[in-house]
Amino acid sequence: MYRARRIESSPAWSDPDGVKLYTISAHGAEVDRAAYLPRLARVKASRTVDWPSTPAFAIFHDGASLRYLVLGWWGNGNELFTSVSVETEAGWVEDAARFSFCLWDMDVMWFERNCFVDTLYRTTPDLAAYRARRHPGA
Repeated sequence: MYRARRIESSPAWSDPDGVKLYTISAHGAEVDRAAYLPRLARVKASRTVDWPSTPAFAIFHDGASLRYLVLGWWGNGNELFTSVSVETEAGWVEDAARFSFCLWDMDVMWFERNCFVDTLYRTTPDLAAYRARRHPGA
């Protein structure tokens, strides 16, 4: 049954390239961001994206049974690209045939969509304004 989960973020949590970071916990406990940062670095390194100039966000989601790392970035003018990694017993995997983002992640994605429209999808894009805004539940 659906119950809202606490979404947390802070401007101080941005990674070195400016990717906004969010946490979601199925159990209500604080999410250990450090457990996700090495995987985030690997996923970013595997893409040919200029991260410092790309609007992007990551969700560190302690799910009911597994950890999910969702990375979203905007490209091609108005498209949201995503990568979902899941920490299994064998380690982190990215397998779109087995894992995807979930409805709690979509709450952050909806906010990020509106933030993108308000700050970047306009005549004068403002990447700093995009990076400064966070989900109101955070």
